[in-house]
Amino acid sequence: MGLLRIDAGKCIRDGFCVRECPTAIIQLPDNKGLPEIIPGGTCLECGHCVAVCPHGALSHERIAVESSPLIREELRIGEEQALQFLRSRRSIRRFLDKPVEKRKVEKLIHGARYAPTAGNSQMVEWLVLTDKSRIRKVAALTIDWLRQLVADPRVVAASPYLPTVVAAWDAGNDSVLRGAPAVVIASAPKEAMNGTVDLTLALSYLDLLAPAMGLGTCWAGLLQGALLSSPSIKQAVGIPESHPHHYPLMLGYPDVKYYRLPERRKPKITFG
Repeated sequence: MGLLRIDAGKCIRDGFCVRECPTAIIQLPDNKGLPEIIPGGTCLECGHCVAVCPHGALSHERIAVESSPLIREELRIGEEQALQFLRSRRSIRRFLDKPVEKRKVEKLIHGARYAPTAGNSQMVEWLVLTDKSRIRKVAALTIDWLRQLVADPRVVAASPYLPTVVAAWDAGNDSVLRGAPAVVIASAPKEAMNGTVDLTLALSYLDLLAPAMGLGTCWAGLLQGALLSSPSIKQAVGIPESHPHHYPLMLGYPDVKYYRLPERRKPKITFG
């Protein structure tokens, strides 16, 4: 059977695992045989075969059915709940002066690892900054980069808010990382051909899970610009040189509570 372990007493040969395999490497060999991997087939280790079997008859050598809990019907959310959950997500720019517990950061990242990745490559890595002085230094380096940008009138014309960011910093306000007690950076190596999308999905999972744990986030676009433009800032932050894909996220306890769901512009939709 190779990678698959089949409980013959539970398997009814319904073929769900065969149909759902993304690389079509599972087969039912004959009328009496059990599902098996086609010799030489490439397994993505996605777990579809384990997840789709309604009888718990199939286990994978690297994705054991014992460590794949059943989906609990009582935890499913309805359409309205899901829509409010998504609409209530806000970018937090005022954080309490309170550190984020390591166990919570780890729990968020463990949740984010279930985001899809191209070819199930799972190559996203994580860097977490929690030292106040280091976060402040990273923000200061970003401001130094911005000072060079705003010296060019063409940049100011395209992004008129940038001088305001620098002025706010000079006035004593952290306009880059907002005084966030933690900065989470997801990155991926150059071997991850879809790395930027992979880590963006992972960060989105983390972003959406954070409010359920009393936390808030904000995507650190100014720092990302500095990281893309300055190898020295990327090195100072601690992102490996071999990781061209990356994005930082501010994380902390919100110093504000929201009560309503503001409307957004109507989407432009074209059906082909």
